[in-house]
Amino acid sequence: MMLAETSLSIWGWGSLVIVLFLIKFGPFIIFYIFCFFGGGFVVTFFFGKTSSEKYLDQCEHSFLPPTSFGITKCIDEMKQESKSIKIDRRLTGAYIIDEPLQQVIQFSLRDYVQYWYYTLSDDDSFLVEIRKTLQNALIKFSTRSKEIDWLPYFATRLVDDFGTHLRIFRKAQQRITEKDEKMKAEDLVDTFFEVEVEMEKEVCRDLVCTSPKDEEGFLRDLCEVLLYLLLPPGDFQNKIMRYFVREIIARGIILPLINQLSDPDYINQYVIWMIRDSVCSYEAFMNIIKLSDNVGELEAVRDKAMEELQYLRSLDTAGDDINNIKNQINSLLFVKKVCDSRIVRLQTGKEIDTVKLAVKCGKLCTVPLDNILVHNIALQFFMDYMQQVGGQAHLFFWMTVEGYRVTAQQQLAVLSSPKKDGRHQTTQTKDLLRTAAVGVYDQYLSEKASPRVNIDEALVAKLAEKLNHEDPTPEIFDEVQRKVYDLMLRDERFYPSFKQHVLYVRMLAELDMLKDPSFRGSDDGEGESFNGSPTGSINLSLDDLSNVSSEEFVQLRACISDTVFADYDPYAMAGVCNDHGKTYALYAITVRRRTPNGEEVWKTYRRYSDFHDFHMRITEQFENLASILKLPGKKTFNNMDREFLEKRKKDLNTYLQLLLTPETMKASPGLAHCVYDFLENKAYSKGKGDFARKESPLMQKTYVDPEHSRVGAQLEDVVDDTIPLRIMLLLMDEVFDLKERNQWLRRNIKNLLQQLIRAMHGDTLNKKIVDHVDWMTSPEQVADAVKRFRDAFWPNGILAEAVPRRDKAIRMRTRIAGKTKLLGIMPDELKHILGAETTRKGILRVFEMFQHTQLNKRMVYVFLEGFLETLFPMYKFRELFNKLHSHSKQMQRYKHRPQSTQAPSLQKR
Repeated sequence: MMLAETSLSIWGWGSLVIVLFLIKFGPFIIFYIFCFFGGGFVVTFFFGKTSSEKYLDQCEHSFLPPTSFGITKCIDEMKQESKSIKIDRRLTGAYIIDEPLQQVIQFSLRDYVQYWYYTLSDDDSFLVEIRKTLQNALIKFSTRSKEIDWLPYFATRLVDDFGTHLRIFRKAQQRITEKDEKMKAEDLVDTFFEVEVEMEKEVCRDLVCTSPKDEEGFLRDLCEVLLYLLLPPGDFQNKIMRYFVREIIARGIILPLINQLSDPDYINQYVIWMIRDSVCSYEAFMNIIKLSDNVGELEAVRDKAMEELQYLRSLDTAGDDINNIKNQINSLLFVKKVCDSRIVRLQTGKEIDTVKLAVKCGKLCTVPLDNILVHNIALQFFMDYMQQVGGQAHLFFWMTVEGYRVTAQQQLAVLSSPKKDGRHQTTQTKDLLRTAAVGVYDQYLSEKASPRVNIDEALVAKLAEKLNHEDPTPEIFDEVQRKVYDLMLRDERFYPSFKQHVLYVRMLAELDMLKDPSFRGSDDGEGESFNGSPTGSINLSLDDLSNVSSEEFVQLRACISDTVFADYDPYAMAGVCNDHGKTYALYAITVRRRTPNGEEVWKTYRRYSDFHDFHMRITEQFENLASILKLPGKKTFNNMDREFLEKRKKDLNTYLQLLLTPETMKASPGLAHCVYDFLENKAYSKGKGDFARKESPLMQKTYVDPEHSRVGAQLEDVVDDTIPLRIMLLLMDEVFDLKERNQWLRRNIKNLLQQLIRAMHGDTLNKKIVDHVDWMTSPEQVADAVKRFRDAFWPNGILAEAVPRRDKAIRMRTRIAGKTKLLGIMPDELKHILGAETTRKGILRVFEMFQHTQLNKRMVYVFLEGFLETLFPMYKFRELFNKLHSHSKQMQRYKHRPQSTQAPSLQKR
């Protein structure tokens, strides 16, 4: 109660004081009081701030270093207006190349960078720096490419890479066939990379070709290395810039290009476009249908035929048109029937063995024995058959006598021309003829012959009497040869049984004389090709049988003199000659021989190819010389250089001196005859080296398995030093599998190709290839390639959309069309040389190789690696690629495989 009264009195007195105060001073007194205190606060605040800033400023200058003006300067420059940026558009020094290249750079930046960069910033400086970086890389690349001689790459490396790729594919097919498995795409790819690692031994590209993730990683790493080589150090250290450029090149340019080049459908369309002028024949088309092993191809053709049938049946025609339509309908019905029949066979696995069927039916064309013996293709099958039945001695004797007769006639024709020493020439030639004839007798008819030709002993004794008492003539073996021919013709073991053998049917297939064009030769017997030359003396060289003894020969000395030819442009050690547009060097060899009457001196002139041919002859005939004598290596291009010729002269002189040492002569009995013939003062004939190059069954060359090495390892096996022959032989060996054939056929193919090349182009083809490579690398052609790339990826300046994958049926019909086109353009001359069936199988093998994306990628990457190795020979790109591919699963399995199983064929041999 008391507290309430006290509180009430306080509020009352307080209110009274306020009322009296307001009455006394008025209501504005409150405003004056607020202004007084507020003003004091404001004055105090500003005074303290100013004092604090002065104090901090004094502290800053007293205890801290001066601040940088960089930020202020950057802010000032940013406030200024942006200046126009000038870019040097020169890249390669050729305007026709620089213009499309600049467009490619511009389109790449626009479509891969600008579309997202402008959402972040309007400043162009970043884009300009990327453009300058790309241009710097292109300038360095262009400068480096101009310093490289691209001729060896296009003429040798590409051929080696392509041939090796084809060899791996062929071996993969054979391995699957040996397993008696139905070939699947997945199995073929896996087997292909198994064979690759066995052949390459240090690298396998399976991950790059089969895994998109690993492929992108490989391209990133590769582009990183290229940017390191091509960019200035400052630009390369800029990681952001480097990563942008790397992604643009790797994923925006290289990867889409590789995907397009590896697409089988794209390759098939390109093949058809390349040979668009050729006409597809109905026979070739039906052959492809009957040879097809792909059900998808057959179904696509059958469905198209049914579609065309429906259209033709819906037409309302009359008169002559109806006959044409009936013919078309009948043809389409036949195609449909063949496709259905082939599909049923493939799906049920009931393949018809056409070879055995043809043998049982017996309705085959008859090829006379006379024609077989003079036809290259037919003779090789008869040769294989005779070897199987043990009658090879009869056939080889007949062929050797043919060779002896031709050679003897040539030597006697030479005697008819005037000679300075006619008596000496006549005596020497007769001795050589007698030695050659006795050699034929001893090899096939004597009691020591193995195998021996079994004929009437009276004829053999009569021949021996002639050899002992009469001068040999070209016709000395004629009577015995006719008897052997009659024996091969009438003996049931030989020609009559051959006509009922599988090899005879395969021979008809090669000659294209079977009625059924779908014939496919089996592989039975093909592996039994004769591994020695059956014609050991078919082109017997009489001069190689000279009677010069080793003791007399050791008195011979020879060296390449430095004679200068007045008629030619001298090179100190050799004359550089020009014969029908072909330039080559002649080496003058001064030969000295001691005789009882004094010393004979003469000069002979030889080309390097003569040395090469001679070296092959003696190293194949005397195997111990291969480890002693080393011939200077070949140089296909720029081999007329003065320094190179000087070095070659010294090396050839060293070769001659080592060859003429008494130790070398005594270690190789019979070598003296070959060397004397080579140094004799007469024109050297490479054809005479054929005898030594032909391996007789008694003297086999040391075998080196070529199937487990790159194709380039056999480049030196080609004697002729012209590029076209070397390239064609390498490719034909792999495309048509000629290494499985007997050596006699391969030699004939080589000779025919050599004649064909020289007949078409003469001796100037080497120069034409050089000119063609120069044309391919000319600014005009490079600019055209860049334009094609630009138009393919940016048609009309707009980024091309991803092309939708074509329908499977269309792709299958494109495959059929591509194979038909390829078979249609094969010249008849090639079929006559190799055989129709071999030609078909080879062409279809190459076409089938391109039908697998993973394998196509492998080939593209191999070409890319070879290109970079050629462009940067000073860097260890081969080791880099081995390291980039080191994560390969096939490679890891190969390394952990037992040593004895890594190359079974080599271990077996």
